[in-house]
Amino acid sequence: MAVKIYNTLTRKKEDLQTLEPGKIKIYVCGPTVYSKAHVGHAMSAMVFDILRRYLEYRGYDVRYLMNFTDVDDKIIQRANERGVDPFELAEGYIRDYEQNLADLNIKPASFNPRATQEIGQIIEMIEGLIEKGYAYPVDGDVYFRVEKDDDYGRLSGRKLDDMQAGARIDVDTRKEHPMDFALWKAARPGEPEWESPWGKGRPGWHIECSAMNLHHIGEQIDIHGGGNDLIFPHHENEIAQTESLTGKPFATYWVHNGMLQLGGEKMSKSTGNLITIEDFLADYSADVLRFTVLNSGYRSPLTFTKEVLAQSQKGLERLASGLRPALPGVKGASLEVLDTLAKAVETAQENFVNAMDDDFNGSGALASLFDLVRVINQTRSSGATDEELSAAQDKVRELSGVLGLMLVTEEAGTSKADAFIDMLVSLRSSLRQDKQWAYSDRIRDELLALGVILEDSKDGTTWRWGS
Repeated sequence: MAVKIYNTLTRKKEDLQTLEPGKIKIYVCGPTVYSKAHVGHAMSAMVFDILRRYLEYRGYDVRYLMNFTDVDDKIIQRANERGVDPFELAEGYIRDYEQNLADLNIKPASFNPRATQEIGQIIEMIEGLIEKGYAYPVDGDVYFRVEKDDDYGRLSGRKLDDMQAGARIDVDTRKEHPMDFALWKAARPGEPEWESPWGKGRPGWHIECSAMNLHHIGEQIDIHGGGNDLIFPHHENEIAQTESLTGKPFATYWVHNGMLQLGGEKMSKSTGNLITIEDFLADYSADVLRFTVLNSGYRSPLTFTKEVLAQSQKGLERLASGLRPALPGVKGASLEVLDTLAKAVETAQENFVNAMDDDFNGSGALASLFDLVRVINQTRSSGATDEELSAAQDKVRELSGVLGLMLVTEEAGTSKADAFIDMLVSLRSSLRQDKQWAYSDRIRDELLALGVILEDSKDGTTWRWGS
């Protein structure tokens, strides 16, 4: 079965066919670094980390780029407000974000291009667009002619006439068309600037990503990704300027994740409606957020609440329960039970791949793991040894790792309550031997209310933290 991927450009799932056999080139729009990154950024980064990890698992040689927009109106405004150099401001937030990604178990990109390091490429690209008649300078600015691009609006599904009718009345009268967008901006006092054929200035936002793609990947790429808030105008404009220059299709597949919503509203820096990645990780593990992202469907909006996170935590505990060691003193499970476990491993592998091949269906992939964990736990209760459980547990670790889940479990003895719980379990065992069922059941029930699960078998009683 081929990997199927939803293409925003065609609005349907398509078989993944790469430009070069066995290789895949991916470019994802990274953050504009003017403040600390929030969990909405983390969600998008995780979506494409999962996509990348799975494609690597399927044998592709992946070249993965994620940029930093380190010169922008928002960066300049924030730097001026604080009285600091905009480049130093951006550099600090880039370092913070790189640490965030490491803490979230997101693999480093093959390369992280920065807008400020691509000025020569940007100028060269703008010159090419002017030469071809797709762009024009005016008073030190340079604009792209949207009317010259016959299929402008095809990614977003918008028509130029409709966009013009909805344009603001106070549009720049120097532009030939209200929807023409800036490729180069003339210098203003107090802003970073570079020399150009049109005078000192700085690049527009949209041209930066196109130039970085051309410089570091080439005229054509397999996948271009980002949040669905970038479809228009950013990605629409990237298509227009890149394809107008090269005369070739830019990206084969356009992949967009849904937005993260906090309290029913989109999380964004501009509204202040956000939770930083640092604040989130102070209270939850990276796995909790990744599980939430996997379970939600990457193209759908993700509702971010404490209740959702609590459900994700319980799901992770269920997965981790499959990695527990065998019960003490066991002699081994029957051949019938072990055969059932071996078949469950094969089924989990098949179902996992089928789910992820279908547009990276994370919830389906998790379901395959839950099914395997259920059989592992049943096999453990039937007296399986660690050796008998190991192959199935290795499969859980392998497939969880493909999704980027770490499944870090608390080692025995790390909790200060462990010794006390051990004593209660021992006391309960004595009560059961004396047939004092009411007292032994009370201990079991009160421990359960505290999140401690007891598991009785013919070989004794074990306990674990659970949901």
